[in-house]
Amino acid sequence: MLRLGYKASAEQFGPAQLLEFAVLAEQRGFDSVFISDHFQPWCHHGGHAPFSLACLSPGRVILGAGSGEALNELPATGMLWPEPRERTARFKEALRLIRTLWNEERVSFDGHYYHTHKATIYDRPDVMPPLYVAAGGPVLAKYAGELADGFICTSGKPPQLYSETLLPNVAAGLHSAARVRESIDLMIEMKVSFDRERERAVQDTRCWAALALSPEQKSGVADPLELERLAGTLTAEQSARRWLVSTDPDEHVEQMRPYIELGFRHLVFHAPGEDQARFIDLYAEQVLPRLRRAYG
Repeated sequence: MLRLGYKASAEQFGPAQLLEFAVLAEQRGFDSVFISDHFQPWCHHGGHAPFSLACLSPGRVILGAGSGEALNELPATGMLWPEPRERTARFKEALRLIRTLWNEERVSFDGHYYHTHKATIYDRPDVMPPLYVAAGGPVLAKYAGELADGFICTSGKPPQLYSETLLPNVAAGLHSAARVRESIDLMIEMKVSFDRERERAVQDTRCWAALALSPEQKSGVADPLELERLAGTLTAEQSARRWLVSTDPDEHVEQMRPYIELGFRHLVFHAPGEDQARFIDLYAEQVLPRLRRAYG
């Protein structure tokens, strides 16, 4: 069954607005709401960084985790930005510690990177949140298949990344752990800019222009002001290249077909515009029903 979610962008809006958008999305028929949970936003001016807690929404929260990015690691820790191999090792060890803290009390953990002494998480939900692993490469994609409740990636990248790298490695991880395909939620965050006016749909993506920067341009950038400066060098059309931009709902549904046919059954829609209520209403009226009719 296809699940269609809404992305509440914590980097772009404050907590009160996000709550309003989340309630509206649920009222308008979205199946899920996902909120980003970063230490810093992708731009300094007008940026936000609120956090979310499972105890306030029992049974409705997942923990999505990835190997991190300089923007959200360096300012909070002051550490040097590690090479990819070390980031992966740190991530795996952190997940082991998180699961231990979820399930035990007075945890003394002596890892290679992290250490605790009789640590306790006091406000834990009665049911531990499902753990989703975000991956952009083969190692963590396989790791997600081995142990995660869900797998997260984002749209707008070369098609072969999904078909030849990410999904085959998730499958390999499932196989190595003797898990069935149904044990993991294949979720993809769809970058969409849908509006009645194409120019507005294109211009809306300027807020998230940093997504269109190459990995080389943004790798290791830890300052939102610098990321904002780099993003400002891109044109509107360049900013839009990571997004599915459309004014026609049938065309828009067709743009999503490749992802659904690859096996993604949980699509979470991230819209870049300031008027999120407008997007939610338009999507609920014109896009969600077409997706459900086409793909169940």
